[in-house]
Amino acid sequence: MEKTFAIIKPNAFAAGNAGKILARIYSEGFAVVGLKKLYMSKKEAEGFYHVHKERPFFGELTDFMSSGPCIVMVLEADGAIKKWRDLMGATNPAEAAEGTLRKEFGDSLEANATHGSDAPETAAFEISYFFSGLEMLM
Repeated sequence: MEKTFAIIKPNAFAAGNAGKILARIYSEGFAVVGLKKLYMSKKEAEGFYHVHKERPFFGELTDFMSSGPCIVMVLEADGAIKKWRDLMGATNPAEAAEGTLRKEFGDSLEANATHGSDAPETAAFEISYFFSGLEMLM
């Protein structure tokens, strides 16, 4: 079983869609082995998104991610990284396929409702950024 990291972003949380997204996660066969609601500080968001520090959208992204509560999760399934990315859909909700989370719950390229790891190495970093081993169900 593979693990991946996921976030229900502040816009989806504020809109009351966290429960709907969690229901989809479970219905698609993921096990949620770590979950917490948190309010990321600007500094925490900057640390998490450090790989984008030189990109022009870094400030807006970290402002958005520290604008309200979100839910961070560790998901487990066979092929979890690809499976989660397929369920999320394209980064831009306007380009996302029907039935994907970003198409249904995303507001814009930045406020696209969900985040997911893109590779095993990324997942390992992202999981360890928010969770200790004691916080995950095994």
